[in-house]
Amino acid sequence: MSNGRVLMANHQGNYVVKLTGDVRMTLCTTIDTCLNTMVQDPSFESVTVDVTEADGIDSTSLGLLAKISRLSTPLMGHVPLLVSGHPDITRVVESMGFRDRVYTIVSDAELNKVGRLKEADIQPLDESSATEQVLEAHKILMSLNDKNRKAFKELVECIENQVN
Repeated sequence: MSNGRVLMANHQGNYVVKLTGDVRMTLCTTIDTCLNTMVQDPSFESVTVDVTEADGIDSTSLGLLAKISRLSTPLMGHVPLLVSGHPDITRVVESMGFRDRVYTIVSDAELNKVGRLKEADIQPLDESSATEQVLEAHKILMSLNDKNRKAFKELVECIENQVN
């Protein structure tokens, strides 16, 4: 598996966030920075998340994908689009409860209208902010359904005890 990368393009408020390689917790600050850039853009209209070149996505990154949807959906008036070409990744995002409630998931989409993708600057990740983002991401996943709540309950409690 190759190292994960975050690429982003914007054309008149229509954003594409492309995650490639092995998408792990180390990219959470970068993903969060991209999210903040989008939702603070007065011309923001839509976001598409493209994971067609992702080899894997950990639960922290899945939580941040849910956060992208949670913050962008009210601004757009509908859930964002998630493009996935790998059945394993599609299965994982669907098992987290993403289909239709969090994202419209498609296997192929025409993305060339949004312009050239540029790699996002990797944001440094210190231990304190990493802990906060891991905790937030998993709480978001827990809020999606009972299965996730049960799956991540002990992890969240463990992290909260560590913080306190």
